[in-house]
Amino acid sequence: MLRVGAPKWVRIGWTEQRMKDKGRVSNMSDLATEQLAAISRLFSSSIVKEMGKRGRSPLFARLARQSRLSDLLSPSACVSALFDAAFALLRREGNRHEYIYKAALTHKILLGIHSLQTASMMNEFRVGECKADVAILNGTATVYEIKSERDSLSRLERQVAAYSTVFAKVYVIAAEGHVQAVAKVVPDFVGIMQLNRRYRISTLREAVDQPERTSPSAIFDSIRTAEARMILSSLGVTIPDVPNTRLHSVLREEFVKLDRAQAHAQMVRVLKRTRNLLPLSTLVNQLPRSLQTAALSVPLRKADHERLVAAVNSSLQDAMGWA
Repeated sequence: MLRVGAPKWVRIGWTEQRMKDKGRVSNMSDLATEQLAAISRLFSSSIVKEMGKRGRSPLFARLARQSRLSDLLSPSACVSALFDAAFALLRREGNRHEYIYKAALTHKILLGIHSLQTASMMNEFRVGECKADVAILNGTATVYEIKSERDSLSRLERQVAAYSTVFAKVYVIAAEGHVQAVAKVVPDFVGIMQLNRRYRISTLREAVDQPERTSPSAIFDSIRTAEARMILSSLGVTIPDVPNTRLHSVLREEFVKLDRAQAHAQMVRVLKRTRNLLPLSTLVNQLPRSLQTAALSVPLRKADHERLVAAVNSSLQDAMGWA
């Protein structure tokens, strides 16, 4: 296995102090306005896809300059060291970006409580007009709506209502400053989590597991046609032989007849197979911890894995010349 990861000296306090010493920022609010957007974008799917496809990422090089983090590290340091330095800054309270919450859920729930052998994770899963931030499938389907320090709660009531038609368990994971307001907005069956100042998740209220609350029609509209067909077949429903132009509507007619809890249970079983992340386990173990959540969120071909690992092990000196 290739050795990756930031040197031991890449720490939050060290990174901030180096930025101040070099005159890059005078305080953390300056970082938020001048550099935070570039630092946040370092964990975008575009960079992971570029590195996987080409073994390099011009976007990474550009954002590394814009963030000014490349000035803080030795040119001989690995690309992975810059990702870790960026993550260290983003996880500070006040700087937290949605990716930080997703990483906390990935490491503390998907890879902590569960594993890639027993559970799967979906990001940006569409439910009606909403996109669920994170959903984890194990024995049931649990959705997590993120409300970071930078998020508004204006859409939360509508989002929770939509997610509760597809997922048996609904959680809101919020910044400390949002927790009281969240509790006033969401129904009692919705769980509430908090990401505290020490980057720890605490559960303030458990979600109620209610598959009977879900809606077969909402489930059907949220999954792929092939997945709906697999669910119906597993329940012994015969699919009429119709032209492809009519197949979707025929499947929907049959799907909405299903028992709510049964439709949800079969959705979990099928999606755990079709959205399986186990093939990524070897790749994840070769990446810096800061980048693992991004890799689990992007569809990558097997052939892309080696190029991605090589890219994050490249020296910053080489990476800054990517074009």
